Amino acid sequence: MLPVEFVQRMKSRLGEQYALFENALTQASPVSVRLNPRKQGSAITGQPVGWAEMGRYLNERPIFTLDPALHAGAYYVQEASSMFIEQAIRQHVPQTPVTALDLCAAPGGKSTHLVSLLHPDSLLVSNEVIRSRASILAENIAKWGYPNVVVTQNDPAEVGGLLGLFDVVVVDAPCSGEGLFRKDAEAASEWSEANVALCALRQRRILTDVWPALKAEGLLIYCTCTYSDEENEQVLKWLREEKDVEFCRIELGTAPGVEEVLVDGARGYRFYPHRVKGEGFFLSVMRKKSTQEKLYVRPRKSEAIAPAGIRSQIANWMRNPERLTINQLKDLLIAVPGGWSAEVELIINHLHVVTRGTALATLKHEKLIPEHAWALSTELNQDAFEVIELDETAALAYLRKDALHVESPTRGFALVTYRQLPLGWINRLGNRTNNLYPANWRIRMK
Repeated sequence: MLPVEFVQRMKSRLGEQYALFENALTQASPVSVRLNPRKQGSAITGQPVGWAEMGRYLNERPIFTLDPALHAGAYYVQEASSMFIEQAIRQHVPQTPVTALDLCAAPGGKSTHLVSLLHPDSLLVSNEVIRSRASILAENIAKWGYPNVVVTQNDPAEVGGLLGLFDVVVVDAPCSGEGLFRKDAEAASEWSEANVALCALRQRRILTDVWPALKAEGLLIYCTCTYSDEENEQVLKWLREEKDVEFCRIELGTAPGVEEVLVDGARGYRFYPHRVKGEGFFLSVMRKKSTQEKLYVRPRKSEAIAPAGIRSQIANWMRNPERLTINQLKDLLIAVPGGWSAEVELIINHLHVVTRGTALATLKHEKLIPEHAWALSTELNQDAFEVIELDETAALAYLRKDALHVESPTRGFALVTYRQLPLGWINRLGNRTNNLYPANWRIRMK
């Protein structure tokens, strides 16, 4: 049941098309995923999403939890309309190393998408203000496997203190969720005009808070999953009046049916479920034209760099060791993008960092114990380890953290894979095998 006031709003907006819109909301939501371009091996196939190169529509919704390839980071389950951010990046961000911020990032769909699209030597800060959601975000980032991401858990005002650090800022703003009504009945039941107004105020506060972190000539991508004028066009008009911005046009050749919105010099793009194969969505791209003070980034060598002996011992674990810096935090070794050491240190000093780069190994009694995140890394050199391929039944048992029996004459750590996709580590101890899959990640379905 749609709220009466919402129906009235949409009838006024859509006119004769309202019946088509309402009918679309009675249909099943399209099922879509986005493949990881650096991880091949998933059995997922489907029709392409026109505006996202790695996006695929599925004919039906499988039980994703029981697909080991999902846990290996071979794909991400993501709503198709929200993949439109790809066109903003491809059309307006150069393929050179940049600093990027995903401000409201959990659970990780846009962050994993961004890091796949940006130049591989870029740095992405993926932020989430809510602690429990930040943990989920960090897990999904680890599964995706790219090393050039820092996950933080901060309020937008705190992130805004990183003056002029970012070339690209994405604000997927908390909203009233109108575009997800057919997927989320609870969102429809909680909708009210008062909540729409509250969301609009929150969105303006978030944009105001993060604005100083965007460089002059930097790109701001603002998006919501709602139709309301207050949360979309009115926010853009307010931003144009408050700040010096230039709205950017997106060519829609790959996205027929998307509505281009032009209001008082502000430009955005709206998705309706009766016009595109996806949910409700809104996106705008704008360039910051005003000058911006910058924080000084001290170009000095980090004191946390691991000793040369440890670095040489672990170098063959990496496909491209020259691209990564190995930091040591007590007993933990972390691989961080080498070209951004000063910026990462700056972020650590200003924000609450959940994870940075990729955890490589833990030092224990002068022995290197590989970290789970490194098994999932796209920088992992599998040739440095014994690899044990599992069938689907054994892979699911591993992901449940069940005891495994592995026939192997050797002792020590081994990498387990499914369809040649790394899943994690085991430790062979002669007559038994320890399953090292993280206990808090284990699946509980049979």
